[in-house]
Amino acid sequence: MILIDSLSYSSKLRYKNPEEKFVFAMSSLVICVATKSILAALTALIINGWLIIRKGGIPLSYYVKYLLVPLVFLFFSTLILLVNISKIPLDAYAIPIGEYYLTSSLSDMYRGIGLIVTALGAVSCLYFLAMNTPMTEICEVLKRMHCPTLFIELMLLTYRFIFILLEVASAILTAQKSRLGNRDFRTSLDSFGKMVSILFIRSLKKSTHLYDAMESRCYNGELNVLRDGSRSVCKEIVWIVLYEMVLLGIAVFGF
Repeated sequence: MILIDSLSYSSKLRYKNPEEKFVFAMSSLVICVATKSILAALTALIINGWLIIRKGGIPLSYYVKYLLVPLVFLFFSTLILLVNISKIPLDAYAIPIGEYYLTSSLSDMYRGIGLIVTALGAVSCLYFLAMNTPMTEICEVLKRMHCPTLFIELMLLTYRFIFILLEVASAILTAQKSRLGNRDFRTSLDSFGKMVSILFIRSLKKSTHLYDAMESRCYNGELNVLRDGSRSVCKEIVWIVLYEMVLLGIAVFGF
């Protein structure tokens, strides 16, 4: 089982109403992305982190580990804003290199930092939803929101095949390592190529078996899952509305 999927089933917020969690996460995400407010993004990042760690019981190390993944991509994508090579020194910093300067302006620095913080705030909203709500419940919420059935079916099947491909790839890698298939760079490349080709063939066979299993269970083009049955709590709805209003106020009147 994928770690983030395992965390969603073991979270203390697992049995909270999925609609509430979905609305909370998506509303915060829209506010962070639409307003591009650094203060609002920081607020969302802190609140989501507190909810995930303190209320959900997710270990801090796991949360930080998942945040580092987008942070690396964000750092390299905004590097062009944070570092420039120019003959004219700018106002943020300027490191002389011969006739040129390794420099950047305060406006570019602010823009780059704002982009990183906004993206992390938005990602924390998605992590709150993913770490506290199983995928089947998210799809059930989308179904009640009248999202296209085909879209939901593709989400569930893709989600299922992630586990299948990881399981097959793990078995192939174990077999290759036991036969010293990764003893040097050349053999590693050869083993990787063979693994990809075998994985493609086996994934086709697995998809055929999965479809046969669905057909044997009277599959009619729609995947149905059991609903948890958790109900909305008026107090929680009030807190969500208040939080979103405060977050929107911070985004509009903050910076």
